[in-house]
Amino acid sequence: MTQSHDLQVTVEALVQQGKGILAADESGPTIAKRFTAIGVESTPENRRAYRSLLLAAPGLGEFVSGVILYEETLGQCAEDGEPLPALAARQGIVPGIKVDTGKGPLALAPGDEITHGLDGLAARLEDSVKLGARFAKWRAVYNVSDSLPSRAAVEANAESLARYAAICQTQGVVPIVEPEVLIDGDHSQARCAAVTQEVLLAVFGALHRHRVALEHMLLKPSMVVPGKAHAQRAGPGDVAEETLRVLRRTVPAAVPGIVFLSGGQSPAEATANLDALNRQGPQPWRLSFSYGRALQDPVLQAWRGQPAQVHAAQEALLKRARLNALASQGRYGAEMEDGS
Repeated sequence: MTQSHDLQVTVEALVQQGKGILAADESGPTIAKRFTAIGVESTPENRRAYRSLLLAAPGLGEFVSGVILYEETLGQCAEDGEPLPALAARQGIVPGIKVDTGKGPLALAPGDEITHGLDGLAARLEDSVKLGARFAKWRAVYNVSDSLPSRAAVEANAESLARYAAICQTQGVVPIVEPEVLIDGDHSQARCAAVTQEVLLAVFGALHRHRVALEHMLLKPSMVVPGKAHAQRAGPGDVAEETLRVLRRTVPAAVPGIVFLSGGQSPAEATANLDALNRQGPQPWRLSFSYGRALQDPVLQAWRGQPAQVHAAQEALLKRARLNALASQGRYGAEMEDGS
């Protein structure tokens, strides 16, 4: 089989109707914060137990097409010795891997950040493929204010995202391109829309320069929402309208799927907004989810490190996955939160 065929097979598996992606790729410091909040120590064994319960949730593959794993998880095994990527694949879930190595300040651009990890990326991808990974994810972040992000940050992160995507495709790995316009701050929804549009135009310009095949990648953007400290909140209808306006202006129809990040929204809010997006009529791309906290927060609260709570934690995951699967088809209703 050709490399192009392999990429196409993976993309088609990831954008199945009524399914989305579970982001379980929290870095060491991030998962430690999540665990501290529920009184659990972040040890390799606890992380393995937690991520194993996620992937072993019975029937998860009915709602989830792919899972983004952290590097550590890619090499871990379930209690019975089965490698966790193999456990995911057995559920019909495509294993993927986070490949950026984190973010830091962008030199001479106060307040802006740049993502690291391009050095040695091809070799790391080769190792990850041997462990079962078929797609990857790279996150760039954009702080928002009246003056941020700077043009330098927009261009530098676009270039890194495109170089990452090109390297992935040469390795037969489908890239998820994640430009996250952060929700932190008191900026308006209109300011978020302007920044998102500028960012996406730069990203797709860079992807074109680096000859990335748009048919063999997915976009993971943030929704167009006001900053969380802004006085006015936006309802699902407004979020859907503004988000789609920006996407139609910036994202080529060749991209097969857009899988949104939850970006600090509550689980119910992220689901309602995704549903509203899918009630706006047919779009050129499949619109679905690639949620981390919006899927996992209820799971962590149910689990709290207790082996006796594994079943309850898995039920919490399945509920949120099922509701978001419905939302990805425009079939979710807020009344489902209590009874379904």
